[in-house]
Amino acid sequence: MSLAQVAIGEVSAAHEFFNRSTSNLTEAHANFVPAAGMMTAAQQVAHAAQTIEWFLEGAFGPEGFDMDFDAHAKIIAGVTSLAEAREWFEKAVAQAKATLEEKSDADLMTPMPAGPIMGGMPRMAMIGAITDHTAHHRGALTVYARLNQVVPPMPYM
Repeated sequence: MSLAQVAIGEVSAAHEFFNRSTSNLTEAHANFVPAAGMMTAAQQVAHAAQTIEWFLEGAFGPEGFDMDFDAHAKIIAGVTSLAEAREWFEKAVAQAKATLEEKSDADLMTPMPAGPIMGGMPRMAMIGAITDHTAHHRGALTVYARLNQVVPPMPYM
């Protein structure tokens, strides 16, 4: 099995777990926020999508990681629809799989550029970061669901 196949499997599992554990959130929950200054449910999903794209661009793009977090946050702040955010998430996952499908083991073992984000680590390491980050936000979203008296499904079955 190639590293690309392993990576696609990991992204696919993260995708499935995220969608399953957040499936009970509806458009009625899109703009729910537990406290001022936090992201809404829709923004959490959009941020998960944006970050998948960010990791891929950081690992494989010529510019590396875009560290303009204020600009990223402004994009997320404009997301108000859970349906729109879910669509973005689906596109980000599909693009991740398509990108990984084209990569050789050598591509995935090539070190990322020096810098504050995973500098010098093999590109393959960003797959773990994607799965960890996605898990973090699906966990937050299950708390959002429970605060709305919605029982989130178990993600693993």
